[in-house]
Amino acid sequence: MEQTDPFIITADAAHAGQRLDRWLAAHCPEDLSRSRLKTLIQDGHLSYNGVTVTDPSASVKPDGSYELRIPPPVDATPQPQDIPLSIYYEDEHLIVLEKPAGMVVHPAPGAYDGTLVNALLYHCGDSLSGIGGVARPGIVHRLDKDTSGVMMAAKSEKAHVKLAKMFAKHQLDRRYHALVWGLPKDKQGTIDAPIGRSKHDRKKQVIHEGGKEAITHFETKRDLPPFAALIECQLETGRTHQIRVHMAAYGYGIIGDPVYGTALRAAQMPDQTSRDVLAQLRNFERQALHAAHLGFAHPVTGEALAFDSPMPEDMKQLITTIEDGIARRASAR
Repeated sequence: MEQTDPFIITADAAHAGQRLDRWLAAHCPEDLSRSRLKTLIQDGHLSYNGVTVTDPSASVKPDGSYELRIPPPVDATPQPQDIPLSIYYEDEHLIVLEKPAGMVVHPAPGAYDGTLVNALLYHCGDSLSGIGGVARPGIVHRLDKDTSGVMMAAKSEKAHVKLAKMFAKHQLDRRYHALVWGLPKDKQGTIDAPIGRSKHDRKKQVIHEGGKEAITHFETKRDLPPFAALIECQLETGRTHQIRVHMAAYGYGIIGDPVYGTALRAAQMPDQTSRDVLAQLRNFERQALHAAHLGFAHPVTGEALAFDSPMPEDMKQLITTIEDGIARRASAR
């Protein structure tokens, strides 16, 4: 909705105590949904008697006026931005690069700029025009915002079409390194379980029979008892949040994953040193998941290409924290 003038809604005694976002939904224009109003409130676009209100669940206060300002619409077309890129390989058809943790791949609600697409548009210029659509030019696969590592994008229509087919036929070698809670009972194995969107939380993926085929091969590279294990996952398919969902369902969620990772409980730790280390691990600020290897045949020339991304410093430090805890436990015995 395009609106520049604020809405002024007066509350009286009859409205007192009602939930704010619900009350506003009943008094604002019909094209403002409750969820939209909730976002506007959280973003600071509502005030009461001149004081900003940011809690949608707050109670309506009587004898005053609420002022709701609708921000101007955001241009959905991604714009080029001069954001540095760490590039492994580039030619006229494709680019292979390092995506840092914290970077969103393409614009989406809440992240309209500062994305990898914005950086690619600046770096590649007109070569990305029209490839893969306006919102996701050149994007043939994604990494979650807080997953780091190697990924690629297409720079020509020919490469984009061929890469899309290669991904659909699982003709790429994609391997990830992850730190998971606990020690997997099987040192290697395959998780074959379909994944689809949760009916209860649209932002989550779950395993259910009606989902799409999802296959993850895993192998433990290093045990870090009793806290964690470093595992390597090889994707046969590429579903949204696949590794995170599969490992959590298997009982070994990824450290730092705020959605699927279930941390070890303090009660499971046999001594104070272990509990202290556990507290530090709980504070890791992202899922400890890294796209470590990408191998494929060049979509145009057929040349075999393979790229390895070193483990990022924050995951290295996480391992050091665990190792120090293991050493302290051993010396205390």
